[in-house]
Amino acid sequence: MTTVLYRDGRLHSAAEPEATALAVTDGVISWLGGEHAVTAAGHVDETVWLDGALIVPGFVDAHVHATDAGLVTAGVDLTGVRSARELLDAVAAASSAQPAGVLWGAGWDVSAWPDPTLPDRAELDRAAGDRPVYLARVDVHSALISTALAAAAGSAPQDAALVDREKHARARATARAMVTPAQRDAAQRAFLDRCVRAGIVEVHENAAADAAGEADLAALLAQEHPVRVRGYLARLVDDAVDARAQLARTGAWGLAGDLSVDGALGSHSAALTAPYADRPGTSGARYLTVDEITAHLQACTEAGIQAGFHAIGDDAIAAVAEGFRRVLDRLGPAGGPRIAACAHRVEHVEMPSADDLAVFARCGVIASVQPLFDATWGGPDGMYAARLGTDRAAAMNPFAALAAAGVSLALGSDAPVTVPDPWAIVQAAVHHQTAGSGLSPRSALVAHTRGGHRAARRTERGVGTIGVGAPADLAVVAAGDLVFPPGDSAVQRWSTDPRSRVPLLPDLTPGAPLPTTLATLVDGRVVWDSGILGG
Repeated sequence: MTTVLYRDGRLHSAAEPEATALAVTDGVISWLGGEHAVTAAGHVDETVWLDGALIVPGFVDAHVHATDAGLVTAGVDLTGVRSARELLDAVAAASSAQPAGVLWGAGWDVSAWPDPTLPDRAELDRAAGDRPVYLARVDVHSALISTALAAAAGSAPQDAALVDREKHARARATARAMVTPAQRDAAQRAFLDRCVRAGIVEVHENAAADAAGEADLAALLAQEHPVRVRGYLARLVDDAVDARAQLARTGAWGLAGDLSVDGALGSHSAALTAPYADRPGTSGARYLTVDEITAHLQACTEAGIQAGFHAIGDDAIAAVAEGFRRVLDRLGPAGGPRIAACAHRVEHVEMPSADDLAVFARCGVIASVQPLFDATWGGPDGMYAARLGTDRAAAMNPFAALAAAGVSLALGSDAPVTVPDPWAIVQAAVHHQTAGSGLSPRSALVAHTRGGHRAARRTERGVGTIGVGAPADLAVVAAGDLVFPPGDSAVQRWSTDPRSRVPLLPDLTPGAPLPTTLATLVDGRVVWDSGILGG
């Protein structure tokens, strides 16, 4: 056995809020306490001085697309462009730097442009040099494509570069097939490296069920990297035997993730019960029927497999909730516990009703949510308000209502849609742009650590916490002065008194410097170190 003692730091631990030191023995936290009691740690093989740094549980990003995120890093990052001209200039520069193969990009958001005019296909062809080009909108539910890619995807020639829904799915699959194994490997490693530098110890990959998606998933699961990967495959099934076979064949953790019931609000394809405010002729798109949802849930429940769906609009979420109701009825009195034992997931859950939340809570559903969506598109002047009107937009992403209803939360980035930046995600979950919809700081941190592990059905002792016997999955951060979580007027004053043993937190006030990661440990092993631990 080997024991490493970490001293002279600060620990975010509900078990020992005043602790300044912890010991790790063979990947497990074996002791924690104050400096005066370090002899209680027993025999120590190595001592590491933290110089006041804060140790928190390692983060779990519960919704990522690793290959896409990495390809954007190596391709064309369009998150900062604000016009068609800027987009075309970025494409031309990237095409000159990478003259061969498909040119992959993402991140543009016309809702943030002063002039919302998109380039046409001829302009895109000239900028890229007549090569295959795939440029996903920030939500990855529509894209700009070149003539070369359109031809390869079997699309008819047209002037508009923008494709959505079925045409987008074909173009995306075609572009993905053009990515070489070497490009894919480099992209995945670049993304996982970024995660480990951010203090992320586990990611949940949301893989498509087409050939390219399965190949991506297989390659990602085969990566020798310290960041753990839980792979979810968006494969629809209606039979328990087939459900088990799909997991055995692909190595997937569950048949969930981006199994899309609808699209996205930014692309006008999220399924709504009432039309879009800025496009009254459409209410979006529903991709799965209630019968299909029900059959998938029942098959996975009978197989003991985690199921799940992508659902954003209120119509889509209501369809998922109705599927759960039907499975409850079919399975009888034992249905509730059987369903809850599977920890089925719903990704995004942006427009749920109170009735939907009650069903999800009864069925033990995990809501995998992305707080940076609200930070990016919420508020009275944001994209949500433009698409839905201010009243409907204000009810988006109701994290507090989800938690109050008893629905467990897991936080993620949906990278490359938003960045895998855990502290920015926690801050956004706390400081929701709609008053009363945010989480407490402690709840947000738990949702991005322990909640992520729960979302992958990982429930062993202490996982996602700092306590004796817990796995030593840890992030060491520079956090400045720590603060007490703000008190709730409905809670007794002693709840935030130091004597109540409430662990301190970094200051998450908007504008305050967010913590920065100094080192990351997975199973007690230092897997990334800025130098503070001697690496």
